[in-house]
Amino acid sequence: MNNEQRNKIISTSWELHSLVESGYLSHTAAQGDPLWLEKQRILLADMAIHLLQTSLQPGDLELEKLKNNLHAILTISDQFLPQSGLKEVTKDIYK
Repeated sequence: MNNEQRNKIISTSWELHSLVESGYLSHTAAQGDPLWLEKQRILLADMAIHLLQTSLQPGDLELEKLKNNLHAILTISDQFLPQSGLKEVTKDIYK
């Protein structure tokens, strides 16, 4: 993949990010609300877009951004897969 292709994908991802973030910010559910997990799904999508951007940006992979992206994705995903212990795995990301 060349830099032009990468930049096009990243540019498109910012449009998606704007839509997803808007949906998240307008969602009124609070923790404990039956719709909380729906709001968390939107947040998970937002974090996945950030991972896409981190992964495809031209140049060297920024490892701190990668760590932050993965930490967020694992932490949010833990709510959906509590038996998997994903939150526990996040302790090792910053070692």
